[in-house]
Amino acid sequence: MNCRRCGTPLEKPGDYCLTCNTANSDAVVVEFTDARAELTMLEEDDVVGRTTVTTRPEDDEELSHVQLRNFAGRVADEVRRKRPETVYAAGAREPLRETRSQLHHEFYRVPDADGDVVEWVLDRRGDRALEVVETPPREKVGGSHSTLIGDRKGRRAVRTVAEHPHVKKVVPGPIDAGGTGSRTGLRAKATRAGTNGNVRLLLRDGSSVQENRIVTTAMDRETGERVREDLNEALREAELQDG
Repeated sequence: MNCRRCGTPLEKPGDYCLTCNTANSDAVVVEFTDARAELTMLEEDDVVGRTTVTTRPEDDEELSHVQLRNFAGRVADEVRRKRPETVYAAGAREPLRETRSQLHHEFYRVPDADGDVVEWVLDRRGDRALEVVETPPREKVGGSHSTLIGDRKGRRAVRTVAEHPHVKKVVPGPIDAGGTGSRTGLRAKATRAGTNGNVRLLLRDGSSVQENRIVTTAMDRETGERVREDLNEALREAELQDG
């Protein structure tokens, strides 16, 4: 493949051209299994290239932490050389999480579903991009109720949500101490989006329950659901949610 602007041959399809400083793919779709990643490079609605990154667990067992980090690092390197605006990822959770932690691109997790992941992304890329909020996470939290259940874990759950680029504000709600007791410690979950795209952060700790309002940049329920899925994935990564 040659650069679409200056015609310089590229080492791999979709690579960023260092000769004329031009991106040749604006998005990368990554489909993970435990030991394989299929990368598809997109330029608007066109597939401009595909790349496969593989690794092998020792003795056909699960990847060690070092192997997982190295595997994700190779995938991240492939993404960086494209310099895309957005990364979409689906599939095996552990390598996806580790790759995401190594990248600073706009990153979306594609919901687990049957069908072609690339087609799923292409069908939705025409949607208006969500506004990114630059406000520091600590300045996003406010309201008439300042107490959070769960002490340090409760604060970590709210901070995890507030760090999301499509969250404008987190408004803590009143605490209901009349719920059913739980011995699993604090659990956090973002609930189904409303028609305006906003969601709720539900915190449970023992018999206490707190519902916190999350104001997002989503414009409707469908885009709000995308934010909700991303928030729940972040809470799982922070070990604040089962599954």
